[in-house]
Amino acid sequence: MTLLFKMLKQPLVLGYILAGLLVGPHVSIFPTISEVENINIWAEIGVIFLLFSLGLEFSFKKLVKVGGASSIMALVEVVVMLLLGYLAGKLMGWSTMDSIFLGGILSISSTTIIIRAFDELGVKSQRFAGLVFGVLIVEDLVAILLMVLLSTLAVSQQFAGSEMLAAVLKLAFFLIVWFLAGIFLIPTFLKKASKLMNDETLLIVAIALCLLMVILAAQVGFSPALGAFIMGSILAETTKAEKIEHLIASVKDLFGAIFFVSVGILIDPAMIVTYAGPIAIITVVTLVGKMLSITGGALIAGQGLKTSIQSGMSVSQIGEFSFIIATLGLTLKVTSDFLYPVAVAVSAITTFTTPYMIRLSEPLYKSIESVLPARWIASLNAYSSGAQTINTTSDWKLLLRSYAMNLVAYSVIIIAIVVLSAEYLNPFVIENIVNGNRGDILTTFITLLFMAPFLWALAVHHPQKEAQGRIWANKNYRSLIIVLEFAKVGIAILFIGFLLHHFFSVQVAILVGLAIIGLMAVFSKKIQSFYIQIENRFMSNLNEREISEAAKMHQTLTPWDVHLTSFDIPAESATVGKTLGELGIREKFGVNVAVIDRGERTLMAPTRHERILPGDKVYIFGTDEQLEAFNEFILAKAEPAAAGTLDKENVKLQGLMVSSDSVLLHKTIRESGVREKTQGLIVGIEKNGERILNPDSELVFEEGDMVWIVGSPWRIKQLEATKEKERV
Repeated sequence: MTLLFKMLKQPLVLGYILAGLLVGPHVSIFPTISEVENINIWAEIGVIFLLFSLGLEFSFKKLVKVGGASSIMALVEVVVMLLLGYLAGKLMGWSTMDSIFLGGILSISSTTIIIRAFDELGVKSQRFAGLVFGVLIVEDLVAILLMVLLSTLAVSQQFAGSEMLAAVLKLAFFLIVWFLAGIFLIPTFLKKASKLMNDETLLIVAIALCLLMVILAAQVGFSPALGAFIMGSILAETTKAEKIEHLIASVKDLFGAIFFVSVGILIDPAMIVTYAGPIAIITVVTLVGKMLSITGGALIAGQGLKTSIQSGMSVSQIGEFSFIIATLGLTLKVTSDFLYPVAVAVSAITTFTTPYMIRLSEPLYKSIESVLPARWIASLNAYSSGAQTINTTSDWKLLLRSYAMNLVAYSVIIIAIVVLSAEYLNPFVIENIVNGNRGDILTTFITLLFMAPFLWALAVHHPQKEAQGRIWANKNYRSLIIVLEFAKVGIAILFIGFLLHHFFSVQVAILVGLAIIGLMAVFSKKIQSFYIQIENRFMSNLNEREISEAAKMHQTLTPWDVHLTSFDIPAESATVGKTLGELGIREKFGVNVAVIDRGERTLMAPTRHERILPGDKVYIFGTDEQLEAFNEFILAKAEPAAAGTLDKENVKLQGLMVSSDSVLLHKTIRESGVREKTQGLIVGIEKNGERILNPDSELVFEEGDMVWIVGSPWRIKQLEATKEKERV
């Protein structure tokens, strides 16, 4: 099935599903898999590695940088599709839980299918593709949130607002804890252990970290898949991210295939025939609903009409997260048996339609543009232009945002320290060191040592000193600044009370709390120094990958339809080995080569004398049309070097004897022109019984020398044949 679907140029995911269907318990053409439980276990492992690899591509910093446009588009789409899915289910007479899960299934587009379609159609360099990638990043996070909310809803079987809020807060709490702890610890660990890590050990360590987070997520009541996604997103912030992503690809492909095969095994063809009507309805809802919601969201976000329509036509399908949500409903036994095969059937149909919809997006735009009134188009262009202006940020906005971020981050860290202390540290101290009140006092002391830098940062630290100073200069706002400062100190005192309340009575807690505040004031400078070290380590780890890729991210301006895009140079490209001057890229295509990324080296503003090498990543600045033409240019394969030769020549180590009538006789290696004539390399010579490895270019050939050449055998034989021609 893999080979067949590859030949038909269709997504392999569909081949896997069909293969599973053919060997499943509902089809008896081939030997049948009857122990579905075993396959489900492997499928769960497949989901873990699938989400781990998605996390590696995700990165929380990417979410921050994704921009308002993609965020608005994703949120509009998710809300609209949740409502449309729920309403469609209810109109077809389905139960409430089936309708809710259908909404969740339809709300998430397929990252795998879209990326593959963009690759095959060669549109990754176009502006709308960047927006779609941003939408997919936001949807990945929304999908994780949906899984948690749907799980909570499935367990409670009712819309309990308090339970839903508790689930969201619990998710947010653990996401922040895992992210902060992961960024602080894991990049440092990978850096310290880098000398011990080859490809094999790095792969093992990455899988171990993934499974460790899987266990932690399961322990606190989340799905294992969530843990894998979180660890992937943490590793995505490290400089090893691309290497890990490359190494894990084969593991992901293997277990991902098993997951999609298991999807096929669970499909009952009779169920699909029975529910052909609902499948058709849901397919239409998916195609039309996603197209309109994304297009509308893009227009609201101030994108042009063409970009909005292209984006909307690209995401009209469901995929891997939809299968996971459908599987979740089956596992929790809250959805009907027919929902799973219906979801798979809709996914298969919309996967087939995706490439055609992307191709039709531009003709559709031209058709719509031709029928819209001119004043409407002018209004859309004016709105788009106004939406892309740069907004200034006020000092109050900077200050309040920093206060809010610090309050959330430090509160989560302090609460986590207190909970860990009460749950694990205190029982350990009482059982193994000292018991009774002395054990509580020792636990409190150790916990306060860990809390102190974060309490100081919460109460005293000013991350936006300049903005606060400018506000303080206005006497009208000084009272508000003073209130904020006292509020910070008050919250820090409450956290101290929160800790002491776990181990002491209220009266003792108040007295000890006041003493602790006094001690913190005395040792403020030392605590400050320690906190700054922690903050510097965290920020260094957080920005490590970004710093190493600073050259790549150097240009972020995207005015109108001109933007910066990267292209990988394939080994067989006709551009390989030629200089930028010889290629005439600027003259032919009107684009500029801004950067060449070559392994560990980054060549900024390369000159016309710089050669293109296989595997280079070139960053090109131009319009969609120019970049598309350039992409076709670099994908063109080089012509064969000589008539009758193949694109890829056979290379061997070949021996050549220097005879009395050889063209090499009494010539130096340089004078002989062996390199030019054979396109090979002399690696050794046997001369008078002596073996010379990598001989000097001034060495003279003598009769009886055996010359060893690495090159094409037929070219070396041609060199031997030239002695006959020259002699004649």
